[in-house]
Amino acid sequence: MAKAKKQDSNTIAVNRKATFDYFIEEQFEAGIALEGWEVKSLRDGRLQLKESYVIVQNGEIFLVGAHVSPLKQASTHIHPTPTRSRKLLLHRKEINKLIGAVDREGYTLVPLSMYWSKGRAKLKIALAKGKKQHDKRQAIKQREWDRDKQRLLKM
Repeated sequence: MAKAKKQDSNTIAVNRKATFDYFIEEQFEAGIALEGWEVKSLRDGRLQLKESYVIVQNGEIFLVGAHVSPLKQASTHIHPTPTRSRKLLLHRKEINKLIGAVDREGYTLVPLSMYWSKGRAKLKIALAKGKKQHDKRQAIKQREWDRDKQRLLKM
């Protein structure tokens, strides 16, 4: 699981690939409906957001493809499903805004990070537009130039 350099203790996982593949337009904080074993796994940091995405179904928003690895000491009567769809909890106004942007304006919804806020798991999602290949190359060039610039300044 890739972790960001400056993580605080509240951060569970970060989707660093999202900022590379998409132009982030607007961010939202969403609650997430979890089962008990999932909360225990999240407390242990067993979450991967890399291949996950957010979809709209029947006026509701779901996180799909996020992998929550079950703990080995999980109960015997529970059969965990690591990549099940999880419902995201947002206000109706926010849901309507997201649905409109996805349907009419060609945006996509991507998960950025999951963290703890006041004892509750929150997911930061973003309205984003996909980058073209030349945009990604430009981002790589800029990152390498910034790295070289820092090296030169240290000397």
